[in-house]
Amino acid sequence: MAGAISRYIRSFTGFSRDARIFLLTTVVFGAAISLYWIDFNLYLEAIGLGWTIAWLLPAYSLAGVLMAFPASALSDRFGRRSVMAAGMALVAVALFAFLPGQLPLLFVGVAALGAGSMAVSVVQIPFIAEHTRPDQRNEYFAIWSAIGFLTGLVAALAGGALAPAIAARLNLGSAAAPYQILLTGVATLGVLSLGTVWLLTSDRPPADRMPAAGAGRFGIVILDRGLFFRLLLPGFLTSLGAGQLIPFLNVFMENKFSLGLTEVNAIFAVTSLGTAAAILAQPALARRLGRIGSIVLVQAASIPFLVVLGFSPVLWTVVVALAVRNSLMNAGSPIFDAFAMERISPAERATLSAGMTLLWSLGWTIAPLYYGLLHAWLSFTAAFAVDFVTIIVLYTIATALLWTWFRSTDKETVAVVRADEATLAAATVASESPSLLERA
Repeated sequence: MAGAISRYIRSFTGFSRDARIFLLTTVVFGAAISLYWIDFNLYLEAIGLGWTIAWLLPAYSLAGVLMAFPASALSDRFGRRSVMAAGMALVAVALFAFLPGQLPLLFVGVAALGAGSMAVSVVQIPFIAEHTRPDQRNEYFAIWSAIGFLTGLVAALAGGALAPAIAARLNLGSAAAPYQILLTGVATLGVLSLGTVWLLTSDRPPADRMPAAGAGRFGIVILDRGLFFRLLLPGFLTSLGAGQLIPFLNVFMENKFSLGLTEVNAIFAVTSLGTAAAILAQPALARRLGRIGSIVLVQAASIPFLVVLGFSPVLWTVVVALAVRNSLMNAGSPIFDAFAMERISPAERATLSAGMTLLWSLGWTIAPLYYGLLHAWLSFTAAFAVDFVTIIVLYTIATALLWTWFRSTDKETVAVVRADEATLAAATVASESPSLLERA
């Protein structure tokens, strides 16, 4: 038992300098983005513009869709760090645009936020793949994702407690004041994230190693279209389900159980803690069951909790279901990211990452419109009932496709991981240069 624990701890160590600094960047930038997602639509309701959320979210997602492949191509030419910095700067400017609460600025802000967030998202996964070794990639993706959720937990608790207290201290009586204070803090964090990303070593390729002008149309590099399709479709189906419900869970909880800002933020903080714990445990599960087996197991197990979340009338059961569902559904994501990066060539990584984030954003562009139509036609209870049925069906199909298409890779994955464990146990000093490709 002690030996297993020791091996588990060692698997989370030995990261390169840039990999460690990138975790710091994740904390700062992640705090900003998590607070935005928890509180933005509540802010819109507080200023009397709650009806706009079904239109603002598609604007956010559409801007991201348009940014995905340009960000991919620019990162291949100018380096991942430069594109991340540009995206973070755009996010910071966008967040400040929300403060006046004026509709034109809100649309400009969400579009800028969508484009900036997409630029960061597209390059993060290739950056990690290029700054970690294959034997540590599962664990690094897991700890990176877990830190993101833990950051969301701390930010939600701190924001939910401090913003109303500061508003009261300053005698700001408007319903929007706590949210404006939160958004100011969020924008400040966006600015601070720029400092952390510039601590990273420049990864701009030398002139003689830049992609040739004609290498891939619009910077897109795809060697196996069938593989790309299989890697991308399950995530797109998941995004269609998530996009028409997950952004509105705070509204669902607030209205169904008459909760306030502090209570809503506390609930989402609890779910972040559970999710982080599940993510950190996922690499060990992947070693036993294979990557795809572990992903399918946790995603399938999350589906019954969606039923409880959507239809239970008791608050504590809904909170538990939300925490468990989020934990299980998100636990497999970092493992799938690592899996996907190793199924393709290094030249395709930015393109696949762009495709993954683009389709996720496209799903979140389409799905809120579906949400808006449902809630225009149906009552609050009936509309959310249809929302929950829709997400259950889409998650089930996506999980089944992952198992059907990739379960044969698990024998290979288990063998590779066990070989990596043996190498890690015997190694004294390992190179920081990652292997380029691991696939059959």
